[in-house]
Amino acid sequence: MSYLYVCEQGATIGITENRFQVKYKDGMVKSIPAETLEVIEVFGKVQITTQCMTECLKRGVNIIFYSTNGAYFGRLISTNHVNVQRQRVQARLTEDAQFRLGFSKRIINAKIRNQIVVLRRYARNQESDIQRAVIEMQNMYKKLEAAQGIEQVMGYEGTAAKIYFRELGRLIDPEFAFTGRNRRPPRDPFNSLISLGYSIILNELYGKLEAKGLNPYFGIMHSDREKHPTLASDLMEEWRAVLIDSTALSMLNGHELLREDFYYGTDQPGVFLEKDAFKKYVQKLETKFRTESRYLTYVDYSVSFRRAMDLQISQFIRAIEEHDPTQYTPVMIR
Repeated sequence: MSYLYVCEQGATIGITENRFQVKYKDGMVKSIPAETLEVIEVFGKVQITTQCMTECLKRGVNIIFYSTNGAYFGRLISTNHVNVQRQRVQARLTEDAQFRLGFSKRIINAKIRNQIVVLRRYARNQESDIQRAVIEMQNMYKKLEAAQGIEQVMGYEGTAAKIYFRELGRLIDPEFAFTGRNRRPPRDPFNSLISLGYSIILNELYGKLEAKGLNPYFGIMHSDREKHPTLASDLMEEWRAVLIDSTALSMLNGHELLREDFYYGTDQPGVFLEKDAFKKYVQKLETKFRTESRYLTYVDYSVSFRRAMDLQISQFIRAIEEHDPTQYTPVMIR
């Protein structure tokens, strides 16, 4: 299946003869067979014809709207996949303290382990000593089993995250050095990249959850927030380091992006990607999502990261339908 990203300001998306078409201001036309398209993601001032939107609703193709800098606005979705009974089960489990605790432990255990793998990978490239940091993070996930509540689990997660980002700051090219996580707005290039990446993957999970009849707003681990898809946030945790942080590090340390590819906003404070760099980063993420690997313990074949997200949600459905968080096998890379 195809994902269509449209970043060119002034472009128009339409449909002709069973193909979605993007017409750019310079006259160039790009087209994709309608039966292969799964999601359209538009950034900024992009026009979409009524015929295109109608066809997307008929086919269940999500259209996701962002600002030019990647701030999420909303989405156009079909209601064909609503599963009321599944959502009733899901809603009941948001009040089940034991299920929520067991599920949260599994997610955060995987998240911390994945962060350690990313640190080791980049430290090896630079012959940097991160052993003490790794031991400190391992202590955090070892403490999870004895946690008595989600607040404790999130406390261990927060401590591990501080150590993780501290070490990442030492592994990144000094030209892009950062001192920790910041957002709204991001104040340095690395935070700019991961903020955009997190937004993209959060909304991809949002669409996948709805496609399987789940409610993205009925979270298990994170506290509910108005207008925030909490369940998508829950399931995103194990993907942050695997997909987004590693891609950002790779592009900055590999000099695929340079300092001049970022600018400091005036009307909107913060650090953002220039137009061509923005397209390059989104294309790099898309390539990453399509990369296949044999890392899932519960299937004996290679799958892309995007396919793994679908399987992850299927695991979650099995867990809620059986009221058993151990049925959920989180994603852990090696």
